[in-house]
Amino acid sequence: MIYTKKGDDGSTSLVGGTRVSKTDLQIETYGTIDELNSFLGVLLCDMHNDGERDMILFIQNKLFSIGSYLATEKEKRMLQESGGIFDDDIQLLEKAIDALELDLPKLTNFILPGGTRSAALAHVCRTVCRRSERLIFRLNEKQPIDSSIKVFLNRLSDYLFLIARKECFVTGTSEIPWDI
Repeated sequence: MIYTKKGDDGSTSLVGGTRVSKTDLQIETYGTIDELNSFLGVLLCDMHNDGERDMILFIQNKLFSIGSYLATEKEKRMLQESGGIFDDDIQLLEKAIDALELDLPKLTNFILPGGTRSAALAHVCRTVCRRSERLIFRLNEKQPIDSSIKVFLNRLSDYLFLIARKECFVTGTSEIPWDI
């Protein structure tokens, strides 16, 4: 059965068995990572740029690993060798960012989220990623968080911004400049 009724009182279990409030910062943090992962799934359904599909699936798997890490009691927390965030992962993301930037026109002003549905979804993913990053740093004040996770999320928001731009570019849709 999917339901256990154990959470009816507003508590949930960390990996390790400790019960905590569903409003606990640790729960909020990995829940936001899960939200980001879900939005990425929606983005994949609408993307016009199939060249980034494998990278987004890679990112979704890494986000699942981050969520698992964050859902585990800090005393028992270690990123699995097969599922952690490593320098190679960050470098792969940076190379993807560099490649996207080469394909896009130079940015001359701030742009508003929108243009196409997929670009708007990429912007939603970017903002949820930024929220995840802020929560990670808040949680880090209470318990140390692996630094590679912080770097990965910071790069990921940049990548998602460029995905939004690329979605407008490949469809021939103009980006919406900020009219100041």
